Amino acid sequence: MLTSKVAKRYAQGLLNFTQESGSTASVFAEMGDVVKTISNSKELQNFFGSPIIDVKKKISIASEIFKSFSPVSINMITMVIKHGRESQMQNIAQEFVNKVEDLNGVQRITLTAATSLSQENIQNILKSSALVNHDNKFDVKTIINPNILGGYILRVGDQQIDASVKSKLTQLQKEFQLN
Repeated sequence: MLTSKVAKRYAQGLLNFTQESGSTASVFAEMGDVVKTISNSKELQNFFGSPIIDVKKKISIASEIFKSFSPVSINMITMVIKHGRESQMQNIAQEFVNKVEDLNGVQRITLTAATSLSQENIQNILKSSALVNHDNKFDVKTIINPNILGGYILRVGDQQIDASVKSKLTQLQKEFQLN
């Protein structure tokens, strides 16, 4: 997923502030909650994306939804809304989470398969890959995509191994066309 420059800048600013104030760990957990809350609520996504709703009302409702958060997180959410970037709230929070995980050496791994994989199969795929640094912690996200027909696509950071049936069939098709 491509992250906007806006999300990266706000997340970096929040990270810089939390590192100076020593509140990175608590804000990390709260930004994770922001991501979950917004991604699980289509109504909240529409609410933040609506240009019709007044800024004061958005701030009031966001303050109520996230009332248990620290002042740092509440101020960040309020500032994002005041600057008219509330439609980017989920992306900003996710980018902050990613930046903190990067600082802590957590690898983000995406494993795409045609059908659901058992935990044992996931572990075997990860063990067989040179892309995965087994000394570090990692966060594995699995995606089911029947369009790849079989096999898997493993993405670690900006590197990818495509061992899907669809890519192999496409490669064979290209070879036949050349001959």
